[in-house]
Amino acid sequence: MKAIPFLLTAALGSAAASAQAMIPLDDKRLPFTVQLPKTWLGVQIQDGTSGVSLTSAKTKPASLMRLLFSGKGGQNITAATLARDFEAGLKSSGSTVKQVSERAAKYGGVQGMEREYVVSEQGKQIQMRVWYGSGARNVYAFQVSDTVSRFPAASATFSKVLSTVRFR
Repeated sequence: MKAIPFLLTAALGSAAASAQAMIPLDDKRLPFTVQLPKTWLGVQIQDGTSGVSLTSAKTKPASLMRLLFSGKGGQNITAATLARDFEAGLKSSGSTVKQVSERAAKYGGVQGMEREYVVSEQGKQIQMRVWYGSGARNVYAFQVSDTVSRFPAASATFSKVLSTVRFR
């Protein structure tokens, strides 16, 4: 599957500033609509996933947000299965994954679960929040990540984004 490219026209800004101004994204190729931070920039990550990826700045450190989906293909895929597979993928890349929280969470009418992690690799740490959802036709992995010190602001912006998600 291919990432869906898009462009957010705006200047650079911090995660805290971007949380205040949102713009709608209604791309018919996506199984959802959402409002995104106006100052964030769309990025293409060539990893075979489908969805939307954006970053809070052109240079590091920057928050990374990804709203990914995949068709279920008639399979019964649960949020727990998605989480297990995601964590296994991180670990197989050499990362150490520490889950710090889990809760049930429903966005746009789709039930799922949300987990927060601290991921360590080669002496560096990032903090990550992922919502795993399983709808009628698709599964979803919506996530935000940043350095541990910057994560609270990124997570607050992510909460605002998640509150605007509507599934088709």
